[in-house]
Amino acid sequence: MRHSILILFLVSLLSCNNSNQESHTNHANHEEKAGHNHAEHEGAKKKSKSPRKMAMAMVAGNHIHIDYSSPNVRGRTIFGGLVAYGEVWVTGAHKATNISFDKPVSISGVKVPKGKYGLFTIPGKDEWTVIINKQWDMHLADDYSEAEDIVRVAVKPQTLSEPVESLTFEIVDENGTGNIIIKWAGVQVSFEAKNNN
Repeated sequence: MRHSILILFLVSLLSCNNSNQESHTNHANHEEKAGHNHAEHEGAKKKSKSPRKMAMAMVAGNHIHIDYSSPNVRGRTIFGGLVAYGEVWVTGAHKATNISFDKPVSISGVKVPKGKYGLFTIPGKDEWTVIINKQWDMHLADDYSEAEDIVRVAVKPQTLSEPVESLTFEIVDENGTGNIIIKWAGVQVSFEAKNNN
């Protein structure tokens, strides 16, 4: 009789251990799946159709830095389509593009103190307006105010021989003057920022 009770006790003990192990394994698998799904979600979140990019250059000792979102053409009509003519554009997507200068500059004869600014444009078929605005941290142009403009520059758009898929900013040092170039789709515009001596 004692022998039978001992056998039943051992069988019961083994059964409990197996059940605990299965439960632990299932819990670990669930956590691993949850972690994998979280990683996939984070990965999808990071893949933006308009990733943030930077353009920067030292121009005669002045560090010029541009931070912008870079949308792609993806077969769309850009200027006069996705980007309306005659309306203020953040010159990118989502957050407004911003530009910063380590030293004071002059843009179209207007003195701009060192600092960070919003860089907006108003595209047109025959003429663009480039805007440097005091406010740089905003979503789209929702909070844009012309009263905060520091300078507006009228520039002529150029037609590119090869279209550019992703919106691209470049800063070129031309004998101590920063030539700031904006290229997208089949269009290029540029303006100059000269160091104040």
